[in-house]
Order: sequence, then C-alpha cells, then structure tokens
Amino acid sequence: MPQRYGLVRYLTGAVCARTGDEASGPALLLWGMALTGSVGAGSALLAGLTAAAAAGGPLVGMALDRSARPGRPLAVALAVYAAGLAVVALALGRLPLPLVVGAALAVGLVGPVLSGGWTAQLPRVWAPGRSARASTWDAMTFGAAGLLGPALAGAVAAACGAGTAVAAAVVLLALAVPAAWTLPGRAPRSASVSVAADLLAGVRAVLGNRPLSRATAVTAVSIAGTGMLVVCAPVTGLRVLGSQESGALLLSGMAACSLLANLLLARRPPRVCADAVVLVCVLVQAAGTALVALAALAPSPAVLLTGAALVGAAEGPQLASLFAVRHREAPEHLRAQVFTTGASLKISALALGTAVAGPLAEASVTVCLAVAAGLHLVAALVYTGIRVSAGPKPSCTPGRLRS
Repeated sequence: MPQRYGLVRYLTGAVCARTGDEASGPALLLWGMALTGSVGAGSALLAGLTAAAAAGGPLVGMALDRSARPGRPLAVALAVYAAGLAVVALALGRLPLPLVVGAALAVGLVGPVLSGGWTAQLPRVWAPGRSARASTWDAMTFGAAGLLGPALAGAVAAACGAGTAVAAAVVLLALAVPAAWTLPGRAPRSASVSVAADLLAGVRAVLGNRPLSRATAVTAVSIAGTGMLVVCAPVTGLRVLGSQESGALLLSGMAACSLLANLLLARRPPRVCADAVVLVCVLVQAAGTALVALAALAPSPAVLLTGAALVGAAEGPQLASLFAVRHREAPEHLRAQVFTTGASLKISALALGTAVAGPLAEASVTVCLAVAAGLHLVAALVYTGIRVSAGPKPSCTPGRLRS
C-alpha cells in the first residue's frame, strides 16, 4: 500500500494544502486592510481563522485515528476549510466585521488538518526504515509552502487585488483534496473506547510526556512571536521597502531561508538531539526579530533582510526537529491526535500573537516587533524550565535527528 501511494503524491498534496494555507493568511490580512483601511481588521480576521484550532485539533485528530481510511475525513476537512475561507472573503464588507470574524473562527476548527493531520499519515506512505529522511522532506513542504504562499498572495494582490489572492488560496486548498482522499487505509481500531476517553488519552499523550510537552510549549510560545512578525510585515514592508505587498514577499524570503536551512540539515544533520536544536532555533529567531525591530525603528533594507533571513533560517530546523520529537515520542494509536493537538496549540498561540499584534502595531510597529523578539526569549526560558530528568532522557545519535 505505501509503495502504491508513494511519497511524491503525499508531498504534492501536502505542498498544495500548505501553500494554500500560507497564502490564505497574508491574502486575508491584505483583503481586510484593503476593505477597511485598518491593520487591526486584517489581524482580527487572521486571528479568527486560527483561534479555534485548540478546540478543533484534538477532535480532528481523534477522527483520523479512529478511521480505517483516515484520508477520507482529512479530505472532507480540507474541502470544508477551502469553502469556509471563500465564504469569509465574500462576506467581508457585506456583513458586520464581528460576524465575519465569527465565521472565520468556525472555519478555523479544521485548520490543524493542514499541518498535523497530513504529517501524522507519513508512516503509512513510506517505509518505516526511511522515516527520518521522509520526515525531513515533509518538513520541507512547510518551507516550500511558506516560500510560495506569501509570494503568491503578494504577487496576485499587487496584480489583481487581495480578493483574487484569497481565491487563489482556495483553489490550492481544493487541489489537495484528491491526494488526501486516496491516502492509504489501515486496520480499523476498536471502537470500545469512548470519544471522551480517546480525547483525554490524546491530551495526556502530549502533556504527560516531558520531552513532547517541552517541545510543544517552546514552539507554541515561539510561534506567537512569529505571528506578531507576520502582522507587522506589511507595515514594515511599506516603511522600509516602499509597499505593503513587499511585506508579503518578505515572508517568502524568510521561507526561502527556512527551506535552504532544511536542505542543509538533510545533507549535514546536526550532531545534537532534536530537542536541543529547538532551543538553538528560538534563540536565533529572537536575534533575527530584534534586527527586524531595529530596521523598523531606523529604516534599513539591509538590516531588515538580515533579520528576516535569520528568522527564516531558524524556522525550518525548528519544525523538522519538532517533527522528530513527535514521531519519537507519540504512541502509534494516538499519533494523529498528538500531531493535531500539538498543531492546534501552535495555531492558537499564533492566533493570540496576531490578535495582540493588531492594536499594538497600530500604536508602534517597533514596540510590537520588540515584544515578538521577547516572546522567543521566553520560549527559551520555557525550555530550560521544563526538565526531563524525571523520566528517560531522549536518545540522541550523533549525525542525525532521530524520528
């Protein structure tokens, strides 16, 4: 079954879904700003789209874990997300903003399928002995999506308007549906466990495992800072590079650095644990975000691009290392819940960061970016504060990230 499906089809579907997701955020942000003239409205839409993930992630993961054909509920969730995004875009400007944000909130319930839902299926489409390399390629789809998505949103918004950019994101999400629908099946799980017990087991699998809970907490705090940077990108692009659309292209530059860093990681894996790589990456992100804040204060394209490059170069290895920790620690029967619950916590943290960033950026972009840099430092403190000595330490093999 894995050989008939193939890693290429899996990665193609993942790139389409994740590129559509990466394009939808900047496109919706630009669309909201274009119709209302306020960065706060755009950030509210983006926050609404991501805020409900904490509730939706465990539910989506449980549905995937309990299904004999997990690709089917995955495909349905993708279709619902694409259709809901289109409805939100069409309603903006026609309905009161709170109602539109509420609609975005509902759509965001299935958001974790675009990240954790896909990644949890990887062991069923590739040989277990080659899972480490496959995990690295899977992490690269996020880098590729982060590169293509914002670039697509910025280019289409500049050429045809932000509304068309949202439509392009919807089309990409729809293209991923067939690849999800045909994902390999598996032997069905026993239905004797109640839904409530299943959900509780998934949460315990994430929070009760020290290495897993540490990686989840650190990356969740870190991505809140990244969300603040995303909201500031259009304004910073206007101030330093001359246009709001260049801010979306700046995000693509960050994603390019992320992708290049993961390519290097695939060829020359670090000689430390995946857990330690996560710590190093949040410290690099803190330094890069601080440089972006400095560029916003005293406009300098060189400083801005250097800071963005550092942030992007750290994002790729951080994500690959997080996947390695999850694959290493997740129980097989709860794998999808572990991935989608972890993804939902990150998405919700991203939503909190974007929600706070809207009014803060309107007051001072520099202060907003400084707070974002501080959050990455807080993430590093969280890492040092969660000790794993009480349980077995994660095993590390020099020369590769274990997964």
